[in-house]
Amino acid sequence: MSGFEAATAVQRVEDGRYEVDLDGDFGFAEALNGGYLMAVLDRAAVDASPHEHPVSTAASFLRPVKPGRAEVVVDTRKTGRTAATALVGLVQDGRPAVEALITTGTLGAAAEPAFAGPAPAVPVPPLEECSGELPHEGTEGFAGRVDMRFDRSTMGWLDGTPSGRPEIRAWFRLRDGHVPDAFALALAVDALPPVALNLGSKGWAPTVQLTWHMRAVPAPGWLAVHGTGRLLSDGWFDEEVEVWDSAGRLVAQSRQIARAGIGVKK
Repeated sequence: MSGFEAATAVQRVEDGRYEVDLDGDFGFAEALNGGYLMAVLDRAAVDASPHEHPVSTAASFLRPVKPGRAEVVVDTRKTGRTAATALVGLVQDGRPAVEALITTGTLGAAAEPAFAGPAPAVPVPPLEECSGELPHEGTEGFAGRVDMRFDRSTMGWLDGTPSGRPEIRAWFRLRDGHVPDAFALALAVDALPPVALNLGSKGWAPTVQLTWHMRAVPAPGWLAVHGTGRLLSDGWFDEEVEVWDSAGRLVAQSRQIARAGIGVKK
């Protein structure tokens, strides 16, 4: 079992109920990353389903989640031949913290698309031209678990010169060698710094709702993660993410609505 598998493992205590021990390394300042939490909920949903993959996850984040013990409750709403749907909740200290409507299905690893749109207009530069620099101390915490190499042209916010364009691009992989799978994709869609940082936003930008779709079983290797946004208004911003695998296939998509951090330029 890889470190990521252990960190997202769920222990069934009875039908529809699971215990989890949430890993603080997948968060910042005691608040756990939303993608990590979705990976945990997706594992529970898949365990309770006859299908192998979380093809759609619509998660609402009700309050910050801290490391440690929590409970996951899976309320199966429908089980069909090609898809099953469940309402999945994470409860900590007796209070609901995350709720997600998760649809599971089984995707063919060798499936070829009948139609595929174009690749992103601006690709992530080659790995050797990207930077791993982020304001983390050493390689502890999230930076110690996740290896990300950023397109330098989208990281001006780090030195006080945000680009004015809500976009961030990066390569992504788990440092423990975990081969990309559905649960790594759940983490990848929420691993980028908020795109609003390039609009002058500062500080923590809490996700309120995030929906992600698994589009294909990813090939081994690095994942290319493209984040963009359309609107920052009245303290709210959106973020859309596409994840492409090493074979050049679109394997995940997401959209979230979040609160902008303090310091946003008017």
